[in-house]
Amino acid sequence: MATPAASRHTTVSDPEPRVDYTRVLLNSSAGPTLGLLGLIGLLLGYAVVVPCLLYVFLGVGWLCEHTDGEGFGAYYKRASGYHTVGGLVATHAALASLIVVVLVLARYVNHRAPRWVASVQPGIRWRFGLLVGLVAVVVLNLTQLLVRGGANSHYTVPHHWWVWLLAIIITSPFQAIAEEMFFRGYLMNVISGLAMNLPEKTGRWAAVVISALIFALMHGTQNVWLFADRFAFGLLAGWLVIVTGGIEAGVAAHVVNNLFAFGYAVFLGGVSQARGMTAMGWVDAAWDIGGFLAIALAGWWIGSLMRVARRTPA
Repeated sequence: MATPAASRHTTVSDPEPRVDYTRVLLNSSAGPTLGLLGLIGLLLGYAVVVPCLLYVFLGVGWLCEHTDGEGFGAYYKRASGYHTVGGLVATHAALASLIVVVLVLARYVNHRAPRWVASVQPGIRWRFGLLVGLVAVVVLNLTQLLVRGGANSHYTVPHHWWVWLLAIIITSPFQAIAEEMFFRGYLMNVISGLAMNLPEKTGRWAAVVISALIFALMHGTQNVWLFADRFAFGLLAGWLVIVTGGIEAGVAAHVVNNLFAFGYAVFLGGVSQARGMTAMGWVDAAWDIGGFLAIALAGWWIGSLMRVARRTPA
């Protein structure tokens, strides 16, 4: 019996054999069309879905808190700046919606099963990601406590500190996962698709560099050293995608970085300071980048020892 046209258009398929992660969502016969459609969908998700959800979440928070005479505009600015626990939770939840956006685009635009978004294996390689995460815990804490003067910083214990930590532990990983799926997952595939007519190696590294540049720029106002810090993280996370065949290592590093960055901030003047950070000195940037590089090299080494797949099955 012939398959109806509507059914054929919704059927998932596997990627081409022996391609790296930046091409797991692509179909060479479709040319750059899928890349363009995916880019439009991705931008709509970031520019429409996330802000709308944030307005809804903070609107509910404003109604529930019954702040004395405070208008929604003032409350929105205060909460989205992480001056309240509810604002942090709402912002992270809104950003987490990008996970759904990416999976929907992969399924209905690229006709790929969700498992291909994780790696070329396909699926999530949990042990590999956890091992890289443990390395990130050690490296990032050493950077904070030993190198950047964290041990001599003035720590204070704020009111309801445990509520802040609980909110960070629960919601921050979803925000980091969403950003990695957005930038190193789908966006790198989009850029590779738009560069389909270029040599594979050129398109691959163009995807790494351009996605890292967009990642850094979309963090808003920042001085040159803070931009360099974020751009370097994007480059190293993109490189890890290439040499390990998936986003697990980048996700692990990003999750650990955000957990400890926000966690330390609770006791170092408040999470709002970390949220509103717009400048960094070159020394701190250098140590941060050095820490990211150490994690990336460790991730590559662990992946080599575990012989994780770097290309789709033959």
